[in-house]
Amino acid sequence: MTDGQVLPGEGGSAGYGRVASEGVDTSHGPILYLEDITVSFDGFRALNKLTLTIDEGELRCIIGPNGAGKTTMMDVITGKTRADAGSVFFGQSIDLSRLSEAQIAQAGIGRKFQKPTVFENHTVFENLELAMKTDKTVRASLQAKLGAQQLERIGRTLDLIQLSEQAGKMAGLLSHGQKQWLEIGMLLMQEPKLVLLDEPVAGMTDEETERTADLLKNLAGEHSVVVVEHDMEFIARIANIVTVLHEGSVLAEGTLDQLKANERVIEVYLGR
Repeated sequence: MTDGQVLPGEGGSAGYGRVASEGVDTSHGPILYLEDITVSFDGFRALNKLTLTIDEGELRCIIGPNGAGKTTMMDVITGKTRADAGSVFFGQSIDLSRLSEAQIAQAGIGRKFQKPTVFENHTVFENLELAMKTDKTVRASLQAKLGAQQLERIGRTLDLIQLSEQAGKMAGLLSHGQKQWLEIGMLLMQEPKLVLLDEPVAGMTDEETERTADLLKNLAGEHSVVVVEHDMEFIARIANIVTVLHEGSVLAEGTLDQLKANERVIEVYLGR
């Protein structure tokens, strides 16, 4: 059975099957490939033959004016929106257009929205425990007991998101920035290969923004990370390659310095 092969009648929502679990084939480099993706809503073309490639272990920033197609792009990747035309592949052979949102998450793609969503009446530790990639059936949950390996995973994640000292604190009492880090940690407990982040530093203090930059740079390599963001100072801290979207397609791509010298990018985005 090859990666992405779907088994009819097994799990998932109606009309979908179970994603094969052998892993994501990135033997040829890219972990995500969108080709000629087109999406229209009531005559408005949100994506217009969008083609984009993300390499394994890469940290990519996506920028662009409002209405450029950034959110729709992430919706297509995660299965929330179906493309009218084009193809989207995770690794060499997992066709995301054939999978449900739940199956795409199971395949190894995690998404964090702008507003943090945590279990506020549970501790930081419990939030990570609840998010852990395990058997979620009722019987398994009732019999669940954390082993040494699971405890170690939670501990490593707490260290990574710099919340070890808050492990026993109720999530609802965390600062805005800490809630953002906790939700990123919850994503990591699902063991994603690709992480999509929507404006992760919106509303953060300068110190929190700096710590988030360090966190995302630490994630790159072990994970592929795609960041949609408007804060250009933050992007300057983390980005190697930046993609500019405009009117549903790629306007330009390169280093931030290259984009700052691109007259078309200045006209449609940076000059605003």
